Amino acid sequence: MDVVLLERIESLGQMGDVVSVKNGFARNYLLPQGKAQRATAENLALFETRRTELEARNLVQRTEAEGVAKAMPETTFVVIRQAGESGQLYGSVAARDVVEGLDAIGFKISRTQVVLNRPIKTLGLHPVRVSLHPEVYVEVTANVARSEAEAERQAAGEDPNADEDDDLAAAVFASEDNESDEADEADEADEADSEDANEATEPENR
Repeated sequence: MDVVLLERIESLGQMGDVVSVKNGFARNYLLPQGKAQRATAENLALFETRRTELEARNLVQRTEAEGVAKAMPETTFVVIRQAGESGQLYGSVAARDVVEGLDAIGFKISRTQVVLNRPIKTLGLHPVRVSLHPEVYVEVTANVARSEAEAERQAAGEDPNADEDDDLAAAVFASEDNESDEADEADEADEADSEDANEATEPENR
């Protein structure tokens, strides 16, 4: 289907461009959201009469978006999730979680503004792209952790699993050390029993 774009669409074109797209993409996304119109002679003529109005509106919206973008650099929000020892989440973090996370720190966006190619499925700091305007993007960070304390450690650049690994290694070392001590004690006991047995047989040999 040929459509005329009413705003800039990344990977498609600029406002006023006539592009060919799949019917489903046009009917399910571009047309219902007012991002494009069918490229009929009537619509093309109508667009030309509204071009100045649309460009002025776009400029205002872009300026507002740029103002928001300046307030959002290095923005990080926390998402608490349960996860296994390997850091794999029991579930995932999706666009709606990004919306809720940003809303909690004072930034209101819609799910359609979140550019998340695939859900987040592991603990850690994950960059997420947010489209504030067709021409203005900002990158925020999702701090996915099992607790607020763990999130603080991740934000400080620490590996939350490091201590767990150290504790596990220490426990294994302690266990091996104890087994070694017990083995040494057993050997000493065997040697003592052997010496006692030898002493007990000496008078008979004499």
